[in-house]
Amino acid sequence: MSLSGLLDDVSRCEICQSHLPLGPRPLLRIESAARLVIIGQAPGRLAHQSGIPWNDPSGDRLRDWLGISREEFYRHPALAIMPMGFCFPGTGRGGDLAPRPECASTWHAALLAEMPRLETTLLIGRYAQNTYLDGTKRSVTAAVKTWAETFPRLLPLPHPSPRNNRWLKQNPWFEIEVLPALRRKVAEMLSDHTGTDP
Repeated sequence: MSLSGLLDDVSRCEICQSHLPLGPRPLLRIESAARLVIIGQAPGRLAHQSGIPWNDPSGDRLRDWLGISREEFYRHPALAIMPMGFCFPGTGRGGDLAPRPECASTWHAALLAEMPRLETTLLIGRYAQNTYLDGTKRSVTAAVKTWAETFPRLLPLPHPSPRNNRWLKQNPWFEIEVLPALRRKVAEMLSDHTGTDP
């Protein structure tokens, strides 16, 4: 199956429709030329309403962490967005609910196979980290502290939500050590990418 055919199937996916309070609206961006894929949790309410992934304050902070513009984030062929759950899962007492597990098990392997040039996978939050970091469940802090062991292939990150402002203040090493390395890698991938018109 072609990538376009696969994405058509994803766009029509309804496997967890009964669990989604606002209904299915898969939000992802897959590029066959992608060198970096962002695996976050699931779209928030604002992203669902606009139909644009990471279209909220968390996305603004993520783009700052990457050192790129909004236009590059959404248009550059070297970047892909593939969350653990493709649709808004609803809201609970402490914020958005966990991403639905059906997405990753149903779609991730096939989508990753369509991105043969991948060099770096950003694992944002514990759901992505628990799935893609050697199967070991650990705290986000513990996972991010070991970032150098898997970088640049895998890079665990905290969620860029404003809810994590306290975490960022308590862990200043993240901005001092991790973000410069991330920005250098992103700049390298975007500048080395040929045939782009971002």
